[in-house]
Amino acid sequence: MAQITASMVKELRAKTDAPMMECKKALTEADGDMARAEEILRVRLGNKASSAATRVTAEGLIGVSLADDQKRGALVEVNCETDFVAKNEDFIAFVNDLAQLITEKNPADLDALAQLPMRDGTVETTRTALIGKVGENMTIRRFQHFETDGSLASYVHGGRIGVLVDFTGSDEVGKDVAMHIAAMRPQALDAEGVDPAKIEAERSVAEKKAAESGKPAEIVTKMVEGTIQKYLKEVTLLSQPFVKNDKQSVQQMLKENNASVSRFALYVVGEGIERKSEDFAAEVAAAASGNA
Repeated sequence: MAQITASMVKELRAKTDAPMMECKKALTEADGDMARAEEILRVRLGNKASSAATRVTAEGLIGVSLADDQKRGALVEVNCETDFVAKNEDFIAFVNDLAQLITEKNPADLDALAQLPMRDGTVETTRTALIGKVGENMTIRRFQHFETDGSLASYVHGGRIGVLVDFTGSDEVGKDVAMHIAAMRPQALDAEGVDPAKIEAERSVAEKKAAESGKPAEIVTKMVEGTIQKYLKEVTLLSQPFVKNDKQSVQQMLKENNASVSRFALYVVGEGIERKSEDFAAEVAAAASGNA
């Protein structure tokens, strides 16, 4: 009997998109023969899930759920291949159920989430079954779970932008801040939360531009620092001009309303995913020549 290693299970899962335990069972049944194990899974799960597993998922939905007391909440991104499937009722229901499940169970990571009970099986088996039903690959990309002594507010715009805010103050303020975040897309709450690598990248560009001015070194230094401060004002929530009144910052608006924000999460569907560019003319030409 061949030894079934974790790397073998991982490789088979990457090829077939089948649940880990199903991959392990198939490999055991096939005595470690990868090709045979893949065939076993295709018979059990159907070809749709297998053939879909390698396709890019850059569309999808953001799901948000809040507990009734607004003390717990979750934000989740689930991706699919096309906008058409993102509008599918079964897909929408899966995303909403997933957000609610995360709110209730607070899984440690994506692997733990995949094993949580859902419907007649687990999250993973439900996802795989849905792939087979709609014929498109879909992935649970990321999630956030918040629990607070204050309050949580949420906002979803068109299913493609989702926000979760941990705040104190009135519900109206919470909603306003959530909508502001969706519109202005800050990178962090304040300067301390901005990725140092991004600040250094901005500084490098600013230094090169300032050096070209030919001004004295002390002036160049002030120019660079001014550019960095302007950048931080643009990308940090508390420093941004409030979207409903650009005469004041978000921080000033919060102070005026005896409110505060301690953290937020912002998801945009497909953000950072490399999308495959389709050359349909070349595809048709290849098909016509018999090379497709």
